[in-house]
Amino acid sequence: MHIIPMTKEVEQCLNSCTECHSICAEILTYCLEKGNKHTEPEHIKLLRDCAEICQTSANFMLRGSKFHALVCGACAQICQKCAEMCEKFGDDEKMMQCAEVCRRCADSCTRQAQTASSR
Repeated sequence: MHIIPMTKEVEQCLNSCTECHSICAEILTYCLEKGNKHTEPEHIKLLRDCAEICQTSANFMLRGSKFHALVCGACAQICQKCAEMCEKFGDDEKMMQCAEVCRRCADSCTRQAQTASSR
């Protein structure tokens, strides 16, 4: 059985995923309350996808799953797309904050996926 060690890098990625999950869940509610362009179906779906993959990625790391690199790779791609979509709301401070957190998570998950798959 291969269990990933809880290195500083894994812990950082875990924290990034947890933070991203939280902000996407919060922003989802914010968008639904705000209405208009904030509630476009693709935007809402992507926020949900991002929140859920971040939570899943964190869970895989917490239990030391040998498949965490695969999940981190998918998480990085979805977080990147979510960041890009949130940045389209450039005049909205909350959306820009979400984009920043998503981008940080994407970067952390990309590094984690590359590091873990090279072992």
